[in-house]
Amino acid sequence: MRSDAWSWPGRTKLTAITKTEVQLRRELAAVYRLIAHFKMTDLIFTHISVRLPGPEHHFLINPYGLLFEEITASNLVKVDLDGNLVAPSAFEVNPAGFVIHGAIHAAREDAQCVLHTHTQAGCAVAAQEHGLLPLNQISMEFYNRVGYHDYEGIALNLTERRRLVADLGQHSAMILRNHGLLTTGTSAQDAFLRMYYLERACQIQIAAQHSGELRIPSPEIAEHTARQFCGDGSDDYTDDKAYDLAWAALLRLLDRIAPDYKD
Repeated sequence: MRSDAWSWPGRTKLTAITKTEVQLRRELAAVYRLIAHFKMTDLIFTHISVRLPGPEHHFLINPYGLLFEEITASNLVKVDLDGNLVAPSAFEVNPAGFVIHGAIHAAREDAQCVLHTHTQAGCAVAAQEHGLLPLNQISMEFYNRVGYHDYEGIALNLTERRRLVADLGQHSAMILRNHGLLTTGTSAQDAFLRMYYLERACQIQIAAQHSGELRIPSPEIAEHTARQFCGDGSDDYTDDKAYDLAWAALLRLLDRIAPDYKD
């Protein structure tokens, strides 16, 4: 069934834009639908953005007011780093979206996609002084590879941008203390799969903390495991196809349950 948002005015005609932008729109719309499917939304709040090719640093983001399950390729809005619409749209943009996402897109060329969530497990871990613990193989993917940014209030202040970018550093994941989770990726699929497992790591942590005394592997084992995940200097087998295969499976899922994301 098509989303009601498809019939609203202001959507972008996919036949009027480049093939590259159409593909990026469909990938981003797919991530919005997957975040909804896996119950990682906060109604109409939080954002996922994808940078478009070109020196202008324009990026695509969700129209303010739509549920993630209503997002399609054509109703995503195109904005500049200051949150100004650069293509006609009937929709507005949540200011918190361009404050966080615009800052990271401007500072990190490799951050083609930026994904931010307010999940229960993510917010719970973000409220813990020690942050994410290496309690499980999934958690150890992020060992010493997560930035932390202290809470400064709702992300509406442009002066926070510099501090947020500095705290992210060269990491591809960040815990916004007392706020939520954030991941980046060289593509929408990378940012989504990284968030999927960061969220799982937070869920495991909350569950483990309610089940008895915690057993935490040594720093050496945790670091070794993190290196295995990124294929960094390990003599072990590597699996370079894992994320691509997982993404293809997720797109098949969407084709069954929400094929209108491509519209």
